[in-house]
Amino acid sequence: MLHIDIHSFSYKKGGIPKDQSGNGGGFAFDCRGILNPGRIEEYKSQTGNDIGVQEYLETQTEMPRFLELVKSIISINIEDYLARGFENLQVNFGCTGGQHRSVYSAIKIAEFIKEKYPEGTEVTLHHDEQPQLNISNQ
Repeated sequence: MLHIDIHSFSYKKGGIPKDQSGNGGGFAFDCRGILNPGRIEEYKSQTGNDIGVQEYLETQTEMPRFLELVKSIISINIEDYLARGFENLQVNFGCTGGQHRSVYSAIKIAEFIKEKYPEGTEVTLHHDEQPQLNISNQ
């Protein structure tokens, strides 16, 4: 079983999450190049889990293109790790505050992995700056 640990995090607050698996780390994707919905008043108190923020990221930014590239990159490792019997992979998404872009990215990539690799993988999702979103997502 390949356990895939996905984190959203803040570069300003906690930085790239430490890999607790002993695998030595994994991917860290920087979402700060995507327009920040947190700069728009109506989205300031929301997170990447809220529909308004999601619609903004999907229609007003380069986020869809960014995530398609991320999917291509991580799929190479997931397929290789599954073939070789590896047990851990970490995928991290960071933005300024760990609230909008990184949360959205982590959610969407977790959904992608669960759909594309339903057999042999277990996905855990952590929102390091948004603990209220850390419900069981397995």
